[in-house]
Order: sequence, then structure tokens, then C-alpha cells
Amino acid sequence: MAARNNARKRAFQILFEADQRGTSVQNVLADWVRHSRSDERQPPVTEYTMELVEGYAQYAPRIDELIETYAEGWDLDRMPVVDRNIVRLGTYELVWVDGTPDAVVIDEAVQLAKEFSTDESPSFVNGLLGRFKDLKPKLRREES
Repeated sequence: MAARNNARKRAFQILFEADQRGTSVQNVLADWVRHSRSDERQPPVTEYTMELVEGYAQYAPRIDELIETYAEGWDLDRMPVVDRNIVRLGTYELVWVDGTPDAVVIDEAVQLAKEFSTDESPSFVNGLLGRFKDLKPKLRREES
């Protein structure tokens, strides 16, 4: 599913850019959509990218709370920016999006960590998202 892989990568890049700029993911998403429509050299922002970014934005405070709670030895603000945003996106998709197998969500997040972060990051991302996978039924009950 190369299309979903690319959508996740773009969603991660939007979250990362928003984090770096200190602005909302919705503002960055709007910028990306505007640029993709006005410059054919820019890749399109797919519907799934928009769903991921907007879905993350809906649950952002809860996602950050979960990461703070379960990322042993890491404060959110001290976590590498790349890792923080990969885990944010993965957490949203894992806990709140149905239709994608949990193993695929985790594997895609680990691949992003391999591509964009440090040698230690894939195991960190895998471990934390694996924990959320195990806690998913409980987390979903808490949200209803």
C-alpha cells in the first residue's frame, strides 16, 4: 500500500513542521494543500493524509498525555522531535482509526523512524506503540 505509506509520511512531515514552527497542524496542513494546488512540483495532499492530520488534531492533548504517561524515562518536551511526532501519529492511527491492522501501523511508524531518526529510535517507537497496542481496548473504553 504505497499510497497509504506516502500519506503517513506526509502526515508525519506536517506534524513535524507544526511542532518545529510552534503552530497548529491545521495551519500547516492548509499551507501544504494550498502549495500542492498552486505548484505542480509539490506532491498532492491526499484524503488519507488529511484524515490523519485532522484526526490527530482532534485527540492531540490525549495523545500527548498518553505518551507522557507511558514513555518511561522521557518527558515529551525532551523527546527527539522526530520521534515525538512519529509516535503521535502512530498513536492516533493505532488507537482511533479502524481498518488498518495494528501490526501495519506499528511497522509503518518504525519505518519512518528508520528513515528520519536515530539508530535507537525504531526500537523506542516499536516499544511505545506496542504498549499502546496492548492497552488499546482499555484506552478506547476510556474515550467512550
